[in-house]
Amino acid sequence: MIRLDGPAGPDTTPPDWANADALTQAVRHATAAVTVPVPELPGEPARVMRWGTQLDIRSITINGELTDQAVAGYIAKYATKAAECVGTVDRRINALEDLSGLDLSEHARRLIVECFRLSTLDRLNELRLAQWAHMLGFRGHFSTKSRRYSTTLGALRAARVDHMRDEETSTGRLPLFDEDTVLVVAHWEYAGRGLSAGEQVIAAALTGVPLPAPTPAARSDQ
Repeated sequence: MIRLDGPAGPDTTPPDWANADALTQAVRHATAAVTVPVPELPGEPARVMRWGTQLDIRSITINGELTDQAVAGYIAKYATKAAECVGTVDRRINALEDLSGLDLSEHARRLIVECFRLSTLDRLNELRLAQWAHMLGFRGHFSTKSRRYSTTLGALRAARVDHMRDEETSTGRLPLFDEDTVLVVAHWEYAGRGLSAGEQVIAAALTGVPLPAPTPAARSDQ
């Protein structure tokens, strides 16, 4: 999903030239112009990766063919998926770890091994592929944004906090603010094990199990 905000952010109107036709032209140009060269590898020839011929560009409208609700649902479906959905694990993997002992699909295992191999190349150190091998090398977020023309995840989290605080205030619950301090006092003390004599009588009455015979006291003739 691609959008054009106004010059001062998402709450301002974009200029007249920033319309759906301009966005369509920009997407068509980008898909035709962007390429990524892949160098020759042992047993593999050099390649050039680019977008394919299939390109479907549609405008998102409120009541049109493709509504904003439909797009939000589609994005949420894939945004909630994790790497383990494709056969990997939900934790970091050590480079010396035995992958055969992990519940990995063969495809995911090959990608993880390749991440570790590529991480040894000096020119790829900044990608931190070894640390993110369990994510198949991807360490980013599923969405990309411009800090200048759009919002940030921090701003969205702050908005959610404010919303929940307003909800608690409107329902009569005591809200907690940043300047508040929550003091939790807890003191644990060993009270004993088993039942007291009185508790044994109550337990016997409830369960029907007779009380055990009392142990005779030790006797001394001296």
